[in-house]
Amino acid sequence: MAAKTVLVVDDSRVARMMTRHLIEQNRPGWIIVEAETGEQAVERFQEVLPDFTLMDVNMPGIDGLEASRRIRAIERAAVITLLTANIQDPIRHHAEEIGIGFINKPLRVEALLAFLVEEAP
Repeated sequence: MAAKTVLVVDDSRVARMMTRHLIEQNRPGWIIVEAETGEQAVERFQEVLPDFTLMDVNMPGIDGLEASRRIRAIERAAVITLLTANIQDPIRHHAEEIGIGFINKPLRVEALLAFLVEEAP
């Protein structure tokens, strides 16, 4: 599988490090770009046009859903999934409206790899 670029967005440095580690261990050579806010996520997305975006929901400033909407306005085919510890029905509904998936936290290797394989462009 050719090297891909993954944008990891989470306001928790520890969560970003853990996600980065899982990707590096299971997809060596892939490029990982990080952002800690929704605003930074939109900026980084425009800079690197990643193959995948893994987005936390609850962040200061604009949340993961709004950042995902803005990214979709830039690139309709963007592959985005939400990372959340508590997928509530309203969040699930909004995610489905804009066509993004979700993975429950704590992040499991199997769930992450399934997403990266199934959604590979």
